[in-house]
Amino acid sequence: MNMEDRMATFLHSLEKEEEAVVAAIEREALKEGVPIIRKETQSLLKVLLEMKKPERILEIGTAVGFSAILMSRFLGESCRIVTIEQYEKRIVAARANFRRAGTEERITLLEGDADKILPTLSETFDFIFVDAAKGQYLSYLPHVLRVLEQGGIILSDNVLQEGEILDSRFAVERRNRTIHSRMREYLYTIKRMEELETAILPVGDGVAISVKKEKCDE
Repeated sequence: MNMEDRMATFLHSLEKEEEAVVAAIEREALKEGVPIIRKETQSLLKVLLEMKKPERILEIGTAVGFSAILMSRFLGESCRIVTIEQYEKRIVAARANFRRAGTEERITLLEGDADKILPTLSETFDFIFVDAAKGQYLSYLPHVLRVLEQGGIILSDNVLQEGEILDSRFAVERRNRTIHSRMREYLYTIKRMEELETAILPVGDGVAISVKKEKCDE
């Protein structure tokens, strides 16, 4: 076991057990090979939610609903979550899990392609969790910025692509090169945008935390 694996094992051993229904949904997702947020990212997400105490969350990429349910457990009763998913099989599983966890009243699932749904959103959000198709993060960004309130947070997951982001595009498998180049461009963009302050951290499979800067009064 290398140092990275040893560190992950140690950090996982410190985690508190989630409530039964959340833990069960996590175990089932992992068993079925459904990608869900890693333990380290879960911990970071919980801390950000405690710090920000958001009232309206947008999640891009529901999968089976695990992260939306997890977030709901660390939010006030007035907070509402809107989550987007396009894969029918996962939509069915997510809705079943929302019923199972008793979160149907707090979580709204929008069915369809995020690229088509995001331009239609009119409400604003103070926390946005991006965890969908990695090659589309850059195309989501203008819409995410439009609906994100000043002082709001964007948490982008899986931005280091198992370390491949460090490699030359020619060292990456041909089928992954488009995603690789788009993710690099996404990270470059959010690090240099005047309206964002961004930190990229090697947590889980890499996360980017961006804050939309407050405009100073003229």
